[in-house]
Amino acid sequence: MSPISQTPVVYDMTSDTATIPTDDMFDIMKAASRGDDVYMNYTNIKNDQSIHELEAYMANLLGHEAALYCVSGCMTNQIGLRLLLTQPPHSVLCDARSHVHVNECGGIAYHSQASVSLVTAKNGIYMTAEEVEDNIITDELTGAPTKVISLENTLNGMIMPLEEMQKIHAVARSHGLKMHLDGARLFNASQATKTPLHEYGKLFDTVSICLSKGVGAPIGSILIGNKALIQKARHLRKLMGGGWRQAGMLAAVALHCVQNIVPTMPETHRLASSLAQELEQLGVRLAIPCHTNMIFLDLAPVGLVVQDLADELQKHHIIIASNPGTVVRVALHYQISEQAVKDFIRVIKDMIHAKVKSGFVPTTTMTESTNLKSAYPSVKKRRIAA
Repeated sequence: MSPISQTPVVYDMTSDTATIPTDDMFDIMKAASRGDDVYMNYTNIKNDQSIHELEAYMANLLGHEAALYCVSGCMTNQIGLRLLLTQPPHSVLCDARSHVHVNECGGIAYHSQASVSLVTAKNGIYMTAEEVEDNIITDELTGAPTKVISLENTLNGMIMPLEEMQKIHAVARSHGLKMHLDGARLFNASQATKTPLHEYGKLFDTVSICLSKGVGAPIGSILIGNKALIQKARHLRKLMGGGWRQAGMLAAVALHCVQNIVPTMPETHRLASSLAQELEQLGVRLAIPCHTNMIFLDLAPVGLVVQDLADELQKHHIIIASNPGTVVRVALHYQISEQAVKDFIRVIKDMIHAKVKSGFVPTTTMTESTNLKSAYPSVKKRRIAA
């Protein structure tokens, strides 16, 4: 399956949300049902058929009773957490790098009147059950009691092992706490570890899965839980302005992507691993391990800055986020070819050789832990807005 015809083809590695809808997808849209999902649900009539099929399929994959198709992962995360947070004062315990805390506009405070308890993972990859236990607020007089533990898998492309999630689940239940999973890229974790989705799903009360990231759908995210929670979620979705009308065409494409693009993820992971290994051999430092489809590069050891690399790659029809620093995220997806990866390596290799020729001496000294915020495309905008 190839992107809509372009001359030349552009390989966008800024994010795995950068996939382009294909002609096949538009054909699927034409054949989709065209019902009104909002009206049908609130008059007790079966909802739009294409949406119903997607929701039922995803609920079954995760081992839950029901699901709700929404416009974005931000919405499904915030609705999922709001369902589990019923009476302030209360708080959510999560990793300090979590999307629900860092990238959702303060939604936990805004929508759920909750604070957050942040855990800094000592291993740099995922927080452990022991760290979770140590940060739970119970009967502390001056704190907001922990009511929900929110996990994210993958996080910055890194996998939290199922065994650790099971341990955290046991800790949560021993304290009577609810569990939410931001599984925006859970398909990546599942494909990389060959873990069935229901093995993750049974550990959580609510699960959010994005369909427009590596899955390749044009738009949408799915919230999964039991029937009672999802019925309440429909009301909250409407409250947030997220009721769909004729969204069956989008749901039909999303289901197609889940069934046909998700199985290609291991190949994307292979390309990412190959790119990461080649870059390491050239002297580029990996800021964090590459487990799935994301590579966080630190160009400082080879004397390059991201802006120069981005400019040079663009000449070869490859796009990465540009910034004046040395750290950048490279995200691969199913529309990134092996040739594009080879071109990326060739471009940076030529730049490194030119740098050495000019007198620069590459360093092998380990640098301090890198702040990954600068690696994301939105950081500059966030600073301007502040």
